[in-house]
Amino acid sequence: MADRTPAVDAAIEAELRLLAPEVRASPELLGELLHPEFTEFGTSGTHWDRASIIKALTESANRTGRPIMTSRMRGVQLADGVVHLTFDTESNGRLAHRSSLWRLYEGEWLLWFHQGTPFSVEAPPEA
Repeated sequence: MADRTPAVDAAIEAELRLLAPEVRASPELLGELLHPEFTEFGTSGTHWDRASIIKALTESANRTGRPIMTSRMRGVQLADGVVHLTFDTESNGRLAHRSSLWRLYEGEWLLWFHQGTPFSVEAPPEA
């Protein structure tokens, strides 16, 4: 069950900021939200570190058309200074289940780990 603690609320706010087109287009704004030891397993299967994801996101930000839509965002505070978020995204017709670990670092909530797994909506089987 999701806990709506101040820490969860702060992580959700930071996650939504991270998905904003203006943040994704700015290496400085992205860098403010990523932990120095950030890693990601992307929907493509690529393993990203902090520098490579900043480069990739800022280069692709100008080519994507629509903002990333989120749904079913939930969070739980795992420990002092650690929040786990799960949610789904839709971006240009691509769907992904998402999992993010946010850590409190030097007084700021920073994304420490992220994983995206693609999925598709399948029609229910006929009865």
